[in-house]
Amino acid sequence: MRGNREVEIVTLDAREAPWLRNFPFPVYPLGPVSTKYGYTPRLGPWLRQHTSRFDVVVVNGLWQYTSFAVWQTLRSTSTPYIVFPHGMLDPWFKRRYPLKHVKKWLYWPWAEYRVLRDAAAVLFTSDEERKLARESFWLYRCRERVINYGTAKPPEELPGQRERFFQEFPRLEGKRLMLFFGRIHEKKGCDLLIRSFAAAVRASQSPRPWHLVLAGPVAAGTYRQRLGRLIQQARLTERVTWTGMLTGESKWAAFRVADAFVLPSHQENFGVAVAEALACGVPVLISNKVNIWREVLASEAGLVEPDDQEGTDSLLAQWMSLSPAVQDQMRDNATQCFVKHFDVRNTARSFASLVEQLS
Repeated sequence: MRGNREVEIVTLDAREAPWLRNFPFPVYPLGPVSTKYGYTPRLGPWLRQHTSRFDVVVVNGLWQYTSFAVWQTLRSTSTPYIVFPHGMLDPWFKRRYPLKHVKKWLYWPWAEYRVLRDAAAVLFTSDEERKLARESFWLYRCRERVINYGTAKPPEELPGQRERFFQEFPRLEGKRLMLFFGRIHEKKGCDLLIRSFAAAVRASQSPRPWHLVLAGPVAAGTYRQRLGRLIQQARLTERVTWTGMLTGESKWAAFRVADAFVLPSHQENFGVAVAEALACGVPVLISNKVNIWREVLASEAGLVEPDDQEGTDSLLAQWMSLSPAVQDQMRDNATQCFVKHFDVRNTARSFASLVEQLS
């Protein structure tokens, strides 16, 4: 926030963390910490000493010491705090990792439940996230608010940007590109995508060949090898390109040359890459587990289906069968969807209004 509001940040990162060097706001690094829970004896005293001078405290995320320390410190003071769960209450995690869910239940009643119960507001980035959060724990109470999340408008396209991208990835030039952009992880449904892409390519009548671009870092483990075997078995070796992580001009060029963006994810609280694709005028083909699917569907900015093989097959088959006129209209709708729902400037105004109400 700007204007008459000032922002300061407390982090459990170490003082030498690279992102701290040129950060525009005051930052207080209290790390490093040695456990995943993020416990540090420095956080409680810092909060007790400083929070009285703030109008509101914002907690980002759950299941770490930061949220519990804020609750411990502020519950008996006049300083309100608000919580962004960022999808951490999605019931998908309960189904996918039942043992971890049991572990969380052990400290839910005395920790995170109280953190949410006593917060001045718990902010969900979509109505879908708000509804799903109620399904993870039967002991649940909080003051729910929905503030659509957002991202910044992409930089203007530079002259020759697309040409430079094709110089970097020459086998993509002249193809119709289906883009996956994000972390290569089982949660994202990449295996579904590869199978569906193989079926869609066989059925396509397009005079220009289709090509699948998998852009993003690969999660640890054997998932990359599993996807490689799927590609070989489907005889897609010449139709799939792994770019690795893309940043800067290459990232935005990848969006702009794409025919469509696809994300058949099993769980996605918001999906920044979805919003970025929309901002570039790229229609999005997503599962109904991407929590902003209702906004996309209402704006006719893409297609939505379930996060299974049949649903992913349908996403790609539908898109490839649409007329050029309908696809062009979806491109226009994509840009309008971003401006209406996901431009970070709208998010900032909504958030500032909430802070004014609480302070």
